[in-house]
Amino acid sequence: MRSLIVVPTYNEIENLGLLVEAVLGRAPASVDLLVVDDGSPDGTGRAADALAAANARVQVLHRSGKLGLGTAYVAGFRWGLERGYEALVQMDADFSHDPSYLPRMFELLESHDGAIGSRYVAGGGTVNWGLGRKLLSRGGSLYSRLILGVGLRDFTGGFNGWRRKVLEAVDLSTLRSDGYSFQIELKYRASLLGFRLKEFPIVFADRKVGKSKMNRAIVLEALARVWQLRMRARALTTARLPVPGK
Repeated sequence: MRSLIVVPTYNEIENLGLLVEAVLGRAPASVDLLVVDDGSPDGTGRAADALAAANARVQVLHRSGKLGLGTAYVAGFRWGLERGYEALVQMDADFSHDPSYLPRMFELLESHDGAIGSRYVAGGGTVNWGLGRKLLSRGGSLYSRLILGVGLRDFTGGFNGWRRKVLEAVDLSTLRSDGYSFQIELKYRASLLGFRLKEFPIVFADRKVGKSKMNRAIVLEALARVWQLRMRARALTTARLPVPGK
C-alpha cells in the first residue's frame, strides 16, 4: 500500500536528520515522508530540502509562516491525496512518537480504516511526564470520550494513520480545529461516519531536544471546544446521511 508520513516542523533542525533516517529505516519501502515546514527560522526547511535532494522518498512542502499544526496536517494530507497515496500517517518531528511503532501502524492500516497510537490502552504510557501533565492529558481524553460518546481512549494523541477514504469522506476543507482539538475533531468525525478505528499501545516519550510547543493553555482551549465540535460534527454528518426511502 503506497503510503505517506506527514511530519509538520517548526524549528526542528536538531531532530530532522535523525528522524528521517529512523523513519525510513523502519517504514516499508513503499512509504514516503513529507516534511511540512512552517518557515522555520532555524533553517529546518533548508535542511529538509537537502534531505529530499539526497533521497527520493523525502518530499518537502514549504509554508509561509507558523500557521498551526492542524492546518499543517491538512496541507500535508491534501498533498498526499492529490498524488494518489492510499494511506497517510501523522507524527511529530521530535521523537515523542517512536518510529519503531511504524510497522505496527501500517500492519493495522491493511485491515482498518484508521490506526490510533494510544497512550491509554493496555501496554501504552508516557515517559518523563509530571503528575499535572499526566492528569491533564488523560483527563482530556476521558472528558472528550464522555462528551462525544465515542469509545476511543486516546483522543488527543497525534500519532495516527488514516486510509485515504477516511480523509476524503471527512472532507478536509470542513475541519476547523488546530492543535489538540484537531486530533479530537478528526477522530470524532471519522467515528461518526462509521469507519473502523483501531487503537494500539505506544509509549510517548517527552522530547529530548528543543522545547515542547504544547502547554496547558492549548490543552484547556481544546477541551473547551469539545461541545462545539460535537454539535458541528453531528450537523455535518447528518447532512451527508441518505434520506430514508430515497
